Amino acid sequence: MSKKPSFFERLSGGSGAEVFDAFDEELSATPPAREKPRVRASDTRPAPLEADAPGSEGQLPVDVHQTASDIIIRAFVAGVRPDELNISISRDMVEIEGSRMEREQVAGPDYFTRELFWGSFSRTIMLPQEVDVEASSASAKDGLLTIILPRLDKTKQTKLRVKAG
Repeated sequence: MSKKPSFFERLSGGSGAEVFDAFDEELSATPPAREKPRVRASDTRPAPLEADAPGSEGQLPVDVHQTASDIIIRAFVAGVRPDELNISISRDMVEIEGSRMEREQVAGPDYFTRELFWGSFSRTIMLPQEVDVEASSASAKDGLLTIILPRLDKTKQTKLRVKAG
């Protein structure tokens, strides 16, 4: 009875004969590794994190995209009042600074998981195109900061009339 060729043999056109090369010999010289038992996520609990180092600053994650006329920046700033945000805009750069303070002090050993960032944060974003600083706007709703920066059209030309003086 003939043995049906494996998928690899059919794919490569190889015969059923085994061919060894130097790499195969090295593999056969090492004993097979034992498979580690699988651990379910619910079986493990991350170790509590130590308090953030004093003076350390977090980096604010942002999304930046463009439309036909604007560059739009979005960032989650939940827990920060709008008046606690400092946004500086120049023609080619935006800097967002703020601080998020913990409302309740919890002792380190009492934490099971600690992933939220508390403290000051900032982000500097280099813009792909110059923007109109005076026409820019920022708003925060439901913890989402949205900055709208109108793009400058460098191809737009205006004609000036010379006044007789």
